[in-house]
Amino acid sequence: MSSLPLALALSLALSVPFFPSAAAIPSAAEQTVQAPEPARPETSQCLPSSKEGAPLTYPAQLPVLMYHHVVPDGQACNDMTVTAGRLEQDLRWLAENGYETVLPRELAAGEPLPEKAVLITFDDGYRSNYDYAYPLLQKYRAKAAIAVMVFMPDNWAPGFLSWDMCREMTASGLVEIGSHGYAIHNLDQREGNFVPGQANGVQRRRGEDSADFQSRVLADLHLSYERIAAETGAAPTFFAYPFGKTDPDADAYLESLFPLTVVTGPGTQAADLSQGLHQLPRFTVTMQKPPAALLKNT
Repeated sequence: MSSLPLALALSLALSVPFFPSAAAIPSAAEQTVQAPEPARPETSQCLPSSKEGAPLTYPAQLPVLMYHHVVPDGQACNDMTVTAGRLEQDLRWLAENGYETVLPRELAAGEPLPEKAVLITFDDGYRSNYDYAYPLLQKYRAKAAIAVMVFMPDNWAPGFLSWDMCREMTASGLVEIGSHGYAIHNLDQREGNFVPGQANGVQRRRGEDSADFQSRVLADLHLSYERIAAETGAAPTFFAYPFGKTDPDADAYLESLFPLTVVTGPGTQAADLSQGLHQLPRFTVTMQKPPAALLKNT
């Protein structure tokens, strides 16, 4: 697969609305963050329900939250952004209401789940996940999974995570880096945007034969997997579908690579882990829809 020019990566980092403009952001080292350990009551745990050798399942419902970009307090937001202050409120609310964050690798390993487990995810791999979200994760000892468009750290643009940032967060034990594809998130002349009526993300193009689909889509997915493993030192265990769009042939390949996959919606209920760990639905968190509202019926 041919590489996209770095100029495109730079334009992607500055485009709107898919890539919100980056404000001057202090580095994580410049922020003073205290990290008290929230007191948690003793809770029961949920063990896997699948037989040995069978696809992993749990007799549990797992809320999966989806974030993207985090902006400074006072900055205007769209459905892909929340302010740092709102994110802190969300993490505080989860802790105060007994939720315990888990990582995809913990589920993939069949580890026991807390009674009120929640999976926090960030899509795309914005630098704000390091500058704003990561210090808050440290403060509240919360875990989160970040699905990166791997082309971006490979051809680093200022608005996105670098591999050094990914390695630092991975080493903390609080963050797991997963895949959002390599350049399959429409990182071509579409500049990352969803285009109705076209094949978006991993979808097969109309009339596309198996050889072309393999070289365009499956090779992209495999490259994203290998690059994350090489740069972080850990094979990724989860994949977030670009635009939430699935494809039967891509699905089969993704399930062979990643023990856990997530989609965008519909965002009306928690994921039913008794059906497995693939294509888990997520709740989209916005300024108008915080976890306190989204999880009230779960």
